[in-house]
Amino acid sequence: MLRMDDYNLSAKVYWWITAILGGAIIALAIRSVATLPPVSIAQVVAGVIIAGVAGAYPLRIPSGKVSITGAEIFIFLALMMNGPAAAALAAAAEGALGSYRTSKRWTSRLGSPAMNGLAMFSCGLVYTAGVEFVHGHFGAPTLLMQLALLFPMAIAYFAASTLLIASLITLKQGLPLRPVAILRDHAWMGLVNLACAAVAALLFTGYETLGMGVFLAAVPVIGIVLLTHRVFLREIEASRLAQQERVLAAEREAADAARHLAELQKSESRFQKSFSHAAIGMALVTHQRIVLQANPALCEILGRPADAMAGADLGAFVHRDDHPALVGELGKLLSGSTATCSMEVRCLRPDREVVTVALHASFFSASDADAPCLIVQVLDVTARRIAEQRLQHIAHHDNLTDLPNRAFFFEQLSAAIAAARRDPSYRFAVLFLDCDRFKTINDSLGHRAGDELLVVLGRRILAQLRPIDVVARLGGDEFAILGRNLREEDATALAARLQSVVSEPVHIRSAELSTSVSIGIAMGGPQYASPEDVMRDADIAMYRAKAQGRAQYAVFDAALHAEVSSQLWLESALRRAIEQEQLYLAYQPIFDLRTRQITGVEALCRWVHAERGAVSPEKFIRVAEESGLIVPLGQWAMEQACRQLAAWHAAVPTCSHLQVHVNVSGVQLLQNDFVERVRSTVQTAGIRPERLALEVTESMLIDGLSVAVPNLRQLRDSGLHISIDDFGTGYSSLTRISDLPIAEIKIDRSFTSRMSQGREGEEVVRAIVVMGRAMGKRVVAEGVEAEQQLRKLLDLGCDGGQGFLFARPLAPWDVEALLKQQRPRAVAS
Repeated sequence: MLRMDDYNLSAKVYWWITAILGGAIIALAIRSVATLPPVSIAQVVAGVIIAGVAGAYPLRIPSGKVSITGAEIFIFLALMMNGPAAAALAAAAEGALGSYRTSKRWTSRLGSPAMNGLAMFSCGLVYTAGVEFVHGHFGAPTLLMQLALLFPMAIAYFAASTLLIASLITLKQGLPLRPVAILRDHAWMGLVNLACAAVAALLFTGYETLGMGVFLAAVPVIGIVLLTHRVFLREIEASRLAQQERVLAAEREAADAARHLAELQKSESRFQKSFSHAAIGMALVTHQRIVLQANPALCEILGRPADAMAGADLGAFVHRDDHPALVGELGKLLSGSTATCSMEVRCLRPDREVVTVALHASFFSASDADAPCLIVQVLDVTARRIAEQRLQHIAHHDNLTDLPNRAFFFEQLSAAIAAARRDPSYRFAVLFLDCDRFKTINDSLGHRAGDELLVVLGRRILAQLRPIDVVARLGGDEFAILGRNLREEDATALAARLQSVVSEPVHIRSAELSTSVSIGIAMGGPQYASPEDVMRDADIAMYRAKAQGRAQYAVFDAALHAEVSSQLWLESALRRAIEQEQLYLAYQPIFDLRTRQITGVEALCRWVHAERGAVSPEKFIRVAEESGLIVPLGQWAMEQACRQLAAWHAAVPTCSHLQVHVNVSGVQLLQNDFVERVRSTVQTAGIRPERLALEVTESMLIDGLSVAVPNLRQLRDSGLHISIDDFGTGYSSLTRISDLPIAEIKIDRSFTSRMSQGREGEEVVRAIVVMGRAMGKRVVAEGVEAEQQLRKLLDLGCDGGQGFLFARPLAPWDVEALLKQQRPRAVAS
């Protein structure tokens, strides 16, 4: 609270000494006043309050930086009426309230009252001794005697209080103490104290004669005088400020008038200089368009000398196609229809070069002019127009291929849709092209090679189109073509030609590249309301073409629309089914081929819709992966399977070895928090981590190997088993398989079924089993449906099997019944 960081050591010592002494004096004064009669105590309290209030509202001296208060009157009265203690309290009150209003530092708020109280108490003791001496030798002192005693005390109080406070400031600044100089600088305060002492003596004399009534009359009068003086000083200050403002306003007005006069005197000279040296072309022209005078800038713009300009018709320099517009605009100006005219016209130079200028004309008159004329300003905007045309081109064209871009294509497509709505017989076609394997080219040869390939493809596509058609690069490796007045057979023929020319080899950086395009075709007509609708259907058709294989095209039709609608319905229904938990899990047992005992179960998701019946897992799983619903669906399936496994372990103690296999989508595995979710699910279900096996397809591992493998390693380190599902369909190398953190390989059912068709199918399975056993992996065959397949798998050394020969997917209670039928001794761990 006491911030003294700007105090040096001398100032700190001085402040503490004066503050402690002053505080002690104030405490002594309070104790002394407390022994007075109640009437006297009331007088002291009133005097302290009045002195404090008067000190809190000082009066500023006009044209100066000092202020005065009337508090000393009441301090001196307290001294004469009740002694030094009362006066010290009144002086302290004046210092406390005054410093509280003027300073936020507690060193001032505490130091000022302490110093005032110390000064007043000291001077008051001397005054009281003088009064007692006079009273003992000469009787009751008269008014003159009171003044004779009070004036020296007032001067002494002024000197003591001033020196106490000013000395602290001097010590803080590190300056030497000069008491005489301090008193000389504040001498006016001594005069104020003498005046206050005189008023206090008169009031005290009246009090001895008339009693308390004199105070009841004097205090309001003093307050009114002080208040009137305060208002008077404010009025004086306001009048002074107003007078200063009037003087400044008069000076500003005089300066403005002088400046305006000087400007008027120089205006003609400035105009002549501006006209001659202006950066833009200027000319004075008669109402008949005859040039009176042309400045050098205009001569340079038009490439003509000044003498050839003077006396010539302004229209002679304007391109003949723009001449009627110039005459018309100047006619409107001369007729008074407009105050100015502005336009852009083309002008011809002697070398037949055309320059585009911005022309502005208005009336002009000068004091020495024979008749009013026009002033014409001409600015060469040729470069700006060229730049604007270039920007317009950039805004509507692709920076890489220089083909129109998406924005320009959509504008043209909007115009085609509007034309079809006006004329229902009008037809157009939109071909959406997407390059096949373009990402592979980018990744192998770099983006620069990919850019060069796109440029070549853009040129080849453009070469196959008519002048009325539009081709645009939409972004990446996507192109779009708008064919006007095109029938469906023409559009398909164009698609076939495009696929032919695109597939021709391209030589880039000593490499021969070849690619193909998948093309979606949407036939346009009045049925479309917006470009987005046309592009949506063309995009759908393009994806249908990709699904048919590379280098294909497809036309959007009602059947494709129905398929998309069905897809959308299926996605919406699946979302509701997940939210309302309408799906369930079936479990297909996995058997040890030698013991014919169950070693695990695979959780399979099933969905029976309330209206459409059973929905094929192939359909809704694919929709779930495309829409992102596979994440909540997969999490739900994992939680359900783990809880069910815990229930089986509790119901059948002999099946503690049982594993549950849960299929994991690539979308799930690439989630940042997938590992933590699996760990949390296992912990919540209360099963051991090694009893949960995650099945991941081989193709997914190949596509997302860099991200998937770290997650799989973390799961393996946590104790979980990782199994490769549908093995043999992803064409992965032995090197990749050996690096994967897997414990089991599941042979795809397509290879198992071929074992019954000949020796070739058997050899494929043999190779997979041998490879798996060599790498220490457990091998399980899917789709075992015949005893012949089982015998061959046993001969080949396959570990496990899964299929209709053993069991179909079962309900949880059927699995539990099957587990209870097993012999404990035959169960393989």
